[in-house]
Amino acid sequence: MAFLDFQSYLQALKNSGELHQTVVEIDPNLELTEIARRAILENKPALLVENPSRSKYPLVINHFASPKRIEIALGREPESIGNELISFLDKAFPPTLQSILDNKQMIKRLWQSRPKQVAEGLSQQIVESPDLDLLPVQFCWPGDGGRFLTYGQVITYHPVTGRRNIGVYRMHVFDKSNTGMHWQIQKGGGFHYYYSEKLGKEFELAVALGTSPALTLATIAALPEGFDEALFAGFLQNKRIRFARGKSISIEVPSEAEFVLEGIVPHKLRRMEGPFGDHFGHYSAAAEFPVFQIKAITHRHKPVYPATVVGKPPMEDKFLGDATQQMLGPLIKLIHKEVTDIWAYYEAGFHNLLVASIEQRYQKEAIKAALGMMGTDQLSLTKCIILVSAGVDVRNWNAVLREIKENFDPHFDFIMIPKVPLDTLDFTSYKMNLGSKMIIDATRKERISISKDQNFTGLSDLRSAVYEIDSRIRDLTLIDNTLLIVKVSSDGREILEKLVQMPLLKKISLISIVSEDINIQDKENYIWGIFTRFDCERDIVFTEQSLVGISPVYKGVMGIDATWKPGYPEPLFMKEEIVKRVDQKWNEIWKK
Repeated sequence: MAFLDFQSYLQALKNSGELHQTVVEIDPNLELTEIARRAILENKPALLVENPSRSKYPLVINHFASPKRIEIALGREPESIGNELISFLDKAFPPTLQSILDNKQMIKRLWQSRPKQVAEGLSQQIVESPDLDLLPVQFCWPGDGGRFLTYGQVITYHPVTGRRNIGVYRMHVFDKSNTGMHWQIQKGGGFHYYYSEKLGKEFELAVALGTSPALTLATIAALPEGFDEALFAGFLQNKRIRFARGKSISIEVPSEAEFVLEGIVPHKLRRMEGPFGDHFGHYSAAAEFPVFQIKAITHRHKPVYPATVVGKPPMEDKFLGDATQQMLGPLIKLIHKEVTDIWAYYEAGFHNLLVASIEQRYQKEAIKAALGMMGTDQLSLTKCIILVSAGVDVRNWNAVLREIKENFDPHFDFIMIPKVPLDTLDFTSYKMNLGSKMIIDATRKERISISKDQNFTGLSDLRSAVYEIDSRIRDLTLIDNTLLIVKVSSDGREILEKLVQMPLLKKISLISIVSEDINIQDKENYIWGIFTRFDCERDIVFTEQSLVGISPVYKGVMGIDATWKPGYPEPLFMKEEIVKRVDQKWNEIWKK
């Protein structure tokens, strides 16, 4: 079933028992975050808040926060879309008369996915002067720099080619008519603004709030640069996305949105934006970003405001990110034929940990694939790539660890890439947009076994031996005889250097030390705690490391200092008073 607008999708959620309405007043300032976070942990339905504080507009939260909701949005499982696309592209290219005849229905569907221009739409039923104070804009986390629009779909057009881009970027609300525009590196809207500044052209844009679920999912998807998200959305919903000319700007805007913010981003104007509690589970630091100046706000009669919250996993972006990589992940095979599957781990904020399975047709082809992926669109922001052989389940973390145990020798299989572009939100290098990356090659190889088959049947003996080396060690656990996680109270590097030298631990492949706030018994939490808190170049150590000429040589156990360090932004925690306030409302909110 195709949903041409946001409210028809919400009605479908309600009919399926996936949406709950409440008349309880909920404050978008912090309360909504605590409710959204807790609702995901308890598998609650999406929540339509009829009476948000200080706003006449209802809001909805967690409307994509389950596999079932994603399936309702798409009309089928996202993986089937990816398989359909790759099957079509394999058969249809290079194009021949026979391939066209064999795939005429798919070609017709793609042709009919083109966006459509209309004279006016639902999103323009009411036109008002800008006043963001009327919207239930969220204040998400206690340390945030202010209120943020979190679900704005920013529509921009290339100043030369006219090609459209739609992306979701956070927007720090400065006043009634001005926000920040957080264009991270490798983002289409930011590229359009770059060329606009270079040419000196006025840069108009629009921000849609609440569109069809297909357009929202297409907006979030990591499509190749220059590919129109609206076209992909039309393909997903099998109905054309409709656009109308803006009321105060000359560009086209989605005609079925709940709200549209119209305006410009002036050249050379920057303002401090942030901090903001982001999906790496920490605050991203304040920095200067462009400013969006709103000229008009249009909306439909009785609109619903879409809200989302990001933070320490799991949050709603887990389901969105997993769905989009299920749809688009198979397409990596078109560029890298040797790649059989990839999976980015939401627990690590997606960009921090990618596992790829490789059909290795010649020696070290896996490394070639990893380097290629690190230069491909959004994959270029990946910090850590782990390579396994074809047939290994890249989504099974324990299976990946077992491949590391059996096949990873750092002398041959570890590559460090220092001083390269990195995700804007990554704080571990202390330099915005710059950092380091690493590749772990755990594919199966024809060489003498690296003999890491020792099983530690006596974990208590291991525990007592590790505790003896330093009084600051608080706890430890061993995952699949491969990854030893040690919780420490302070000064992690010194402890880590002792651990990688311990003879008892020489059969272990990886040792990571973490801070006391990490639950090392919970896979979701320890993956987050490890992969969001280390810089590859600075925080990796080995039992032996040296230089031969200018080439580094690594041997023995690989250690990762993933402790929280001075200068890192704080992890996200909610105020106790807000937690208690939500406790008091909780049962009333979910009353049927």
